[in-house]
Amino acid sequence: MTLENNINKFFQRELDIEKLLSKSSELKSSELADLSRELSEIKPITDLARKKELVVLEISDLEEILNDNGADDEIRKMANTEMSVLKEEIVTLDKNLQFALLPIDKDDSRNVILEVRAGTGGDEAGLFASDLFAMYQKLSLKHKWKFEVMTVSESNVGGYKEAQANIIGKGVFGRLKFESGVHRVQRVPSTETSGRIHTSAATVAVLPEAEDVEVSIEEKDLRIDVFRSSGPGGQSVNTTDSAVRITHIPSGIVVSQQDEKSQHKNRAKAMKILLARLYEAERQKQQDERSSARKDQVGSGDRSERIRTYNFPQGRVSDHRINLTLHKLEKVLQGEALDELIDGLIVEDRMLKLALNGS
Repeated sequence: MTLENNINKFFQRELDIEKLLSKSSELKSSELADLSRELSEIKPITDLARKKELVVLEISDLEEILNDNGADDEIRKMANTEMSVLKEEIVTLDKNLQFALLPIDKDDSRNVILEVRAGTGGDEAGLFASDLFAMYQKLSLKHKWKFEVMTVSESNVGGYKEAQANIIGKGVFGRLKFESGVHRVQRVPSTETSGRIHTSAATVAVLPEAEDVEVSIEEKDLRIDVFRSSGPGGQSVNTTDSAVRITHIPSGIVVSQQDEKSQHKNRAKAMKILLARLYEAERQKQQDERSSARKDQVGSGDRSERIRTYNFPQGRVSDHRINLTLHKLEKVLQGEALDELIDGLIVEDRMLKLALNGS
């Protein structure tokens, strides 16, 4: 099917939806919400197509001038210059339309469970894990996403052994899904007297939040233990057995929560994380089955691979999947320049999908 035929289908569907929405009083609220959501997905495509149509008309008008032998030389020169610009714009619009027509990952619009864990490198890895967690918190503030800290396990020096957050907002998973993997840091620790650079790492997992109805969990498959919460270094923070550990026996996944004083709240948080992990495991399994080339794509989700290096002495951040280096490390960690890396990953992913689709 040609690009034009494909776009015509979207124009027709847009027209049909607008007619239905004009009779909104006859629709159920759920139908109204579904149609509005579908229209918001179609509009970017039809808006691009209309813009292209206008550029095509402009090119047609310029061709008339250029084919008019009686036209003034200066006017013809201006028309030639403008023609070059418009032809470049057509190429860009066609590429953007191809991107827009790629199948949408149904999970892109979901909220996420963010998990950051210290990896190799001892205390320095824990400090780096806390830096990464703060970076995503600042990015969330920039995008007006809600960042809910679910649990934090601190190390003795103020870093994080692990931390989890629920990030809520429009299209969060679509933007953060490529952050999963091993993040490496190279810097001189504050305790290092000789000025030697240390290398340590932290792992990031970005899981699409699952609904209860999407993941089937039987009570017999769960082992739920309760215990007394404790702070860093074993310091007691609660005198009741409010902490909860849930083990999903078939998968071996274990989730613990102890930040809340209420056992009920800790259990609810733990179940939310367990659902997200099980949903992500099934999602990964399905994607692996659908595409043998998936391991070569950006955002494969393989958390054993090093995806990014943060080099403090040189003030740079390098994403190894797309060979992109930014010499603005502090701005990345402040959440200001992280979008530059994310945008690069999204574009690369779309290019690879276009290639795989034979477009």
